[in-house]
Amino acid sequence: MVDRELEYQKLTMPPGTDRRTAVAILTLHAEFGDWELDRSRIYPDGTRRVVLRRRRRPGGLPGYLPT
Repeated sequence: MVDRELEYQKLTMPPGTDRRTAVAILTLHAEFGDWELDRSRIYPDGTRRVVLRRRRRPGGLPGYLPT
C-alpha cells in the first residue's frame, strides 16, 4: 500500500560513521527539509541505513538535502 500523503528518503552512511556525525546529518535533514526518522538500522559491518519521511509538499520545493 502506497501512502500518498507521505514521501520517503533512504540514506546510507558508510561504516566508520560515528554517532555524532550521524546525528548531525539527521538533524540537518530534520531542520531544513522537515524530515523525520521512520526507521534506522545498523548492520554488523557498521553501515547505517536510515529511512526518513515527511508529508508531501505542494509545488516544486527541494526533495532532499545532498549527502
